[in-house]
Amino acid sequence: MELNSVKEIEVLIAGAGPCGLALACDLARRDVRALVVEQAPTLFPGSRGKGIQPRTREVLDDLGVGDAVREHGGPAPVGMVWQDGRRRQEYDMFRRAAPTETEPYGEPWLMPQWRTQEILLARLRELGGDVAFSTALTGLDQDADGVTAHLTTGSVRASFLVAADGGRSTVRRALGIAMTGEDVDPAPMLVADVRVAEDALDRLNWHAVSEEQGFLTLCPLPGTADFQLVAQFKEGEPDTSPQGVRALVAARTHLAARDITEVRWSSDFRPRAALADRFRDGRVFLAGDAAHVHSPAGGQGLNTSVQDAYNLGWKLGLVLRHGAPATLLDSYEQERRPVAADMLGLSTRIHRGEQERGTAAQQLGLGYREGPLSVGRAGALHSGDRAPDGPTAGGRRLFDVFRGPHFTLLAAGTDAALPTFDGNGDGNLIHVHRTGSHEAYGKGLFLVRPDGYIGWAGEDAPGLARHLARFGLPPVTAS
Repeated sequence: MELNSVKEIEVLIAGAGPCGLALACDLARRDVRALVVEQAPTLFPGSRGKGIQPRTREVLDDLGVGDAVREHGGPAPVGMVWQDGRRRQEYDMFRRAAPTETEPYGEPWLMPQWRTQEILLARLRELGGDVAFSTALTGLDQDADGVTAHLTTGSVRASFLVAADGGRSTVRRALGIAMTGEDVDPAPMLVADVRVAEDALDRLNWHAVSEEQGFLTLCPLPGTADFQLVAQFKEGEPDTSPQGVRALVAARTHLAARDITEVRWSSDFRPRAALADRFRDGRVFLAGDAAHVHSPAGGQGLNTSVQDAYNLGWKLGLVLRHGAPATLLDSYEQERRPVAADMLGLSTRIHRGEQERGTAAQQLGLGYREGPLSVGRAGALHSGDRAPDGPTAGGRRLFDVFRGPHFTLLAAGTDAALPTFDGNGDGNLIHVHRTGSHEAYGKGLFLVRPDGYIGWAGEDAPGLARHLARFGLPPVTAS
């Protein structure tokens, strides 16, 4: 895709990582004109963000890529500790749970980041969107009506700009938004994707060695022939060259340098936790690593980033397509910044060995009870809670009912009268569904937001109209 003149679009997304691509997919299914620009010539080639938590799998399923994630990923293998070239003991760093009616994904899923991005890009193209590669954002100007972004290929005029351009975000720096944080660990680290000779190391375990120089792990990446290598350097600096990676493995494990048959990608980094002082400046939003940088130990970075996109997408869609007040966009920072702060704390504690990877890491318990869009409670749920899955009539699941860019008014275990909607064709923004009793819901009416959280809950419909008006949604009348 080439840009060589000023063009009018609705949303410009800087960065084609998982966050930017997820947001582009969400906007495309809402018929919002969005453009993704990426300064690199191709998608990111490495495995870095390989862990997909159960909540993120739910999000990806809603975006239409659940089957592809299931096909190309796999469960995390059990760890194996090595010492002096011998296997010593197995250990499991994750909480594993069988799928349930309310939580269909019970354990972390591994898939290299490059594969996640390939899947999301393919989905974006299915929806009619694309990415402009080799296109860097060099500056921006904004006014009351929009943002003019200056690119290496021309200029773009957009109603909104979303910075999903990583921890060294050009957009964030142009806006002068500071990142507040700390070094999680003073020791630098190396991460690489490598191929290992078939007879040298099995793919049944996540292999780990701990030495005075620091730990080293080799994790088989499902759906590929690769291992992800992660190594800590308590002394010295990482050598990311193929020769350096091979020498590192030979020095710290029982493998020989020749057993690393290929080094496909490598990088070094220092674990850091940092949070942007704000997530919005006028018509510009920060999302993903541009807004928060995590230690990889907790497996929260990519997941929190995708869920930033999931929170912002439906709000931009309502404002741009359905006349919702622009003040709705204030809720993005109000809801997502506290979540990001909590996940940063979790990642840091896990990295330092102060907390195990448990239920909190799955992100199923995250919500927006204290958020500005949450009103009421009914049955077993508060507004702001994640809307659980469950069976419904005809063999469908509640997640099947929720899937898509719409709101869902769910009547669970109640005969309360349901409203009808009069919105000059916008009634399809709110689907109405009546179901039997569900223990996870209890009895009541629940308005499920497009991102799968309860926005409003009550015993009967009065009060719902006032809540919907906040979104510019169609008025309700008693049925």
